[in-house]
Amino acid sequence: MAGQPRRRGSAPSRRRSTTDWTTLPDEELLDLRLCDLGLTLEGSVIEARIERLYAELERRGVRFRPHFWVSTDWFSPDGVPGVAVPFYVVHPRLKQLEKRQMLDVEGGTEEWCMMLLRHETAHAIDSAYRLHRRKQWRETFGPYGQAYTPFYNPRPYSKRYVLHLDYWYAQSHPAEDWAETFAVWLRPGSQWRKRYAGWPAIRKLEFVERLMAEVGPRAQPVRNRERVELISTLSKTLRAYYRDKRQRYGADRPDFYDRDLRRLFREARPGEKAVPAHRFLRRVRPQMARQVARWTGEYRYTIDQVLGEMIARARDLGLVLDGDETQAALDATIMLTVQTMNYLHSGYHRLAR
Repeated sequence: MAGQPRRRGSAPSRRRSTTDWTTLPDEELLDLRLCDLGLTLEGSVIEARIERLYAELERRGVRFRPHFWVSTDWFSPDGVPGVAVPFYVVHPRLKQLEKRQMLDVEGGTEEWCMMLLRHETAHAIDSAYRLHRRKQWRETFGPYGQAYTPFYNPRPYSKRYVLHLDYWYAQSHPAEDWAETFAVWLRPGSQWRKRYAGWPAIRKLEFVERLMAEVGPRAQPVRNRERVELISTLSKTLRAYYRDKRQRYGADRPDFYDRDLRRLFREARPGEKAVPAHRFLRRVRPQMARQVARWTGEYRYTIDQVLGEMIARARDLGLVLDGDETQAALDATIMLTVQTMNYLHSGYHRLAR
């Protein structure tokens, strides 16, 4: 995302862990500092994907090649024609830890990783050629200087925007609209002319095509090689990193589950030995979160927070399972989906990147 803050970690000490951290259990691994991981892109799976990205740019006649480094997240800082890659996609052990801590790994598959690389490259090429300063860029995408807000209210059925990353991300800010449009244009086999025929969004794609034909063969005027928040400079522990990340993605939602929960379950009768609803929901929790994430595109951690609130409320109300477990799991998944979609349409959608 453009406009990431240029935070700096305190200077790391000269001490480095001599332990092979890849074999540590999670509890010990979490106590290591980011700067002690010793991570580089060289030899990693990400290095090969960057080469694939470079080949895509070459096929499109684009001379620009962003530089990459390891940091804490996916981002491209304003004015820096490069891209930060999060540490947890660089090594399989760290992907495993990320999965356990956050229930999902952003960019963890090759396809997802390439989508993010294309998106962030769009921000980097904007910095390299100062594209957002052009009048036609602003007329096409909007004011680049528009403030980023923590949340945005997407319109899922709008045809004014392309669909690339989840969450209808192009709608969050003009800079993200540009990045998503560029990513669709760059992706091999996207067939964007056919896919977006009749959509107002096609005018944005055609603008990208013309703009890249103009600037693509040229040398970039901005050659800043800065690496913001380079992981070797960050002394935060993995435990602190995940504590902060969970707080950032956590859901702060009102307690309005009672009516729907009482439709799904019933209050326990004195002395009966029915299955408690909260234990049942806890048992089916992983499959419910996975299914809702698949259909809504919402972040798994946020969905799991909503589920946690449902479970806690079912326990507080003393509800029990009433009927077939398969049907109850289906009904609970539908309820969770509805709550998630209410969240998406409420004007409270999180700008996560």
